[in-house]
Parts: sequence; C-alpha cells; structure tokens
Amino acid sequence: MTVILQILLQLIRVYNYLLVAYALLSWFPGAYHSWIGQLLSGIVEPILKPFRSLNLQFAGIDFTIFAIIIGLNFLSQILVKVFV
Repeated sequence: MTVILQILLQLIRVYNYLLVAYALLSWFPGAYHSWIGQLLSGIVEPILKPFRSLNLQFAGIDFTIFAIIIGLNFLSQILVKVFV
C-alpha cells in the first residue's frame, strides 16, 4: 500500500510543479502558444476549468492556481494520514 501512496504523492508533487510552470508562462508574451505552453495547457486546463467558475481573481491577480496547489497539498496530507 505504501508504494501506491508514494506514487500518488509523487504525482501530486509533479502536478504542483506543472501548475507553477503554467503560471510562470503568463510572464512571457506568446508563451502559451509555444509547444511547451500547449503541452502544459493540455495537462493543466482540465483541472483549472472547474475552479475558474469560483472567480478567484482579486486586484487583477488570478489565485485559481494557488487555490489548486493548496488543495492538492491538503489532499496529500489526507492521503498520508489515511494510509500511514
């Protein structure tokens, strides 16, 4: 069971990094249209879409990715407590 938990925790960690990389693409004009931007969009957008309806934008800053990262970290803590 611990092998499955370790794999899930690694997947959550990798997805967190992908979310941060996707957020950093906004700093570069046209980065979302590059091949890496399209790859990251294909991976990250399916999770972002449901959360975008929560309207987590304040003062021109979108906190949707930050909320998802917090949620994934919370999920990983729950998984550790349940399976360990």
